[in-house]
Amino acid sequence: MFTPEMLESIKKVEATRAQRMENEPRRMTAEEKDSLLKAFHPDYRQDGFAEIKIGPNKGQKAPTELSNLLHSNSRILNENIDLNKIDYDVDVLVIGGGGAGASAAIEAHEAGANVMIVTKLRIGDANTMMAEGGIQAADKENDSPVQHYLDAFGGGHFAARPELLKRLVMEAPDAIQWLNKLGVMFDKDEDGRMITTHGGGTSRKRMHACKDYSGAEIMRTLRDEVINRHIPVVEFTSAVELLKDEKGQVAGAVLLNMETDDYMVARAKTVIIATGGAGRLHYQNFPTSNHYGATADGLVLGYRAGAPLLYQDTIQYHPTGVAYPSQIFGALVTEKVRSLGAMLVNVEGEAFMHPLETRDVSAASIIRECSDRNKGVTTPIGSGVWLDTPMIEMIGGEGTIEKRIPAMLRMYMNYGIDMRKQPILVYPTLHYQNGGLEINGEGFTKAIDNLLVAGEAVGGIHGRNRLMGNSLLDIIVFGRNAGKAAAAKSKDVELGTLSLKHVQEYAQELEKANIHTGCVSPQLLPEYARHER
Repeated sequence: MFTPEMLESIKKVEATRAQRMENEPRRMTAEEKDSLLKAFHPDYRQDGFAEIKIGPNKGQKAPTELSNLLHSNSRILNENIDLNKIDYDVDVLVIGGGGAGASAAIEAHEAGANVMIVTKLRIGDANTMMAEGGIQAADKENDSPVQHYLDAFGGGHFAARPELLKRLVMEAPDAIQWLNKLGVMFDKDEDGRMITTHGGGTSRKRMHACKDYSGAEIMRTLRDEVINRHIPVVEFTSAVELLKDEKGQVAGAVLLNMETDDYMVARAKTVIIATGGAGRLHYQNFPTSNHYGATADGLVLGYRAGAPLLYQDTIQYHPTGVAYPSQIFGALVTEKVRSLGAMLVNVEGEAFMHPLETRDVSAASIIRECSDRNKGVTTPIGSGVWLDTPMIEMIGGEGTIEKRIPAMLRMYMNYGIDMRKQPILVYPTLHYQNGGLEINGEGFTKAIDNLLVAGEAVGGIHGRNRLMGNSLLDIIVFGRNAGKAAAAKSKDVELGTLSLKHVQEYAQELEKANIHTGCVSPQLLPEYARHER
């Protein structure tokens, strides 16, 4: 599988391994990190962003691809939608079938609400399934939510909204126990205690995992709970626009059947946006670790209805996406590989950074090696650096990789690469939407009554960079809270006449600003089709 040049580089990696194991690279100073990020992190590339010309965030910047969607008209602008024909009538409408949406639906149902999930793919087809490394919670004797807060606040460049981050860390231990009781198969020792490990930027071992398929195991359990509760799930159906009433409060959504192209109307007293991320927009042409439906739909729906965005200009590029072979290009290589002892090494066999720096610093370091220093490993499809996986078994003993990261081992073995004996090639991949819709501590948007947001579509929980394991945590904490709050609020909501007036007003604002993209939004699915000229 490897080219002669790669094999020559592997020899250098092997020759320096013993010395690197004895002399781990030092951590960078705050000044070094700031300088590195400004020079090499994609968030600082001016050509990757455009100014938002209309709406609540007018004058701010957003990734060019997202800005284009915000500047596009609704796909139902000229459609004749009969708002008097109600196809679904519920207390709580959950848009999105991933971990946040499922958690919200479970808690809303537990509270006695009539709840329904609508999802454009199948329930569970979400970034939750793609998460591998684990979920953070300060529930061991040498740890505390305060320490968890400090790690996450610093790792997010002190930009997280304190009320959101406080809720995240304080409710983390309960989230773990809730999942455990539902049946999530966490890694445990012989005495039944959960095994925890470090993640990048953590000062304590608080990463709870299910081998290296933690997200899939959590999603399996949540999906089963939704099904067992007989919560209605409308699959292969997208929410393409929010509905309001004459009082301006959210009142449901217009749905599109992805198989028949028919539009339907769902009336709801409260709506929860849990649509996930944006990786399939491929900002700055980066590969992505995201699932097929991650096209920022919730951000577009909320924004057009009048909900402001927060930190929409900051994206997380996971430092270790697959750089080679091409069949799995961009796929996630969990940070757990580094927490188990693997080092990042350049073409000369040099460890160029501490293995557990935060994700933004790690990604910028790899980009620097491959560009500015010209010390990346050339592949047939680009470049990357080595992740020296044989170190794991030298540190943890034979069998550690198969026991702790079996899915990763199998993935590479499918292509003739044995990561127990050979290092693997990695490069940053578009991984997580740090920014999203702005919410208050209860999960409600600050501009629209009865509209809540949970999961990756939220901005402000993690600041401008997220630590490993805090995304699986936030979908549980904020998903559960959104479900409870939506159910409680729905008891007091009186809906008026359904309206799409805000769609017309948004179109008029675009016309007034002389913006004509020729596109419609939300995008719904990635644009991979080849168009013959």
